[in-house]
Amino acid sequence: MPIHSLNYSAKLCFRPASPADIASIVVLVNSAYRGGTGKQSWTNEADLLDGQRTDEEEITRIMQSEDSMFLLCQLGGETIASVHLEQHKEGAYIGMLAVNPLMQSRGIGKRLMEEAESIAKHKWAASKMVLVVITLRHDIIAFYERHGYVRTGRTLPFPTSEKYGIQKVPGLLLEYLEKPFVG
Repeated sequence: MPIHSLNYSAKLCFRPASPADIASIVVLVNSAYRGGTGKQSWTNEADLLDGQRTDEEEITRIMQSEDSMFLLCQLGGETIASVHLEQHKEGAYIGMLAVNPLMQSRGIGKRLMEEAESIAKHKWAASKMVLVVITLRHDIIAFYERHGYVRTGRTLPFPTSEKYGIQKVPGLLLEYLEKPFVG
């Protein structure tokens, strides 16, 4: 069944990804962040970066780490979103939040993020969530701020390896955002 014809009123289901999901995660993340149907995506970075966002090698490495996982969001049996979670000493890292561009702006990313935060808090006893965002992505930063994340002012250079994209804008920076868990 094509994604655009799915009944959104159906219940969203969440599950950890398995090795069988690697190829679909790569397609989903790359479509949300770079090119293809992703150009209509508000998460798209095509104005800043060319090339891929991820590949099977990276997703496989992430999934093989015992402190790391991908969480999938499914609707009607179809994977429509994914996010990477990684356990750290004091908190959890969240990254590669990707929603199928044809399914964006329907609250799916928010629900997936809430589910990921719940796992970090309850399963890993994380005291906070941490993520990094390209500093020029004001819309993405605003999304996270609306959901309780705060800018830290700590930055690091965007990786120069073409594996993560070819910079169209020189000197890109990533900024850390954090969300402390209360209670």
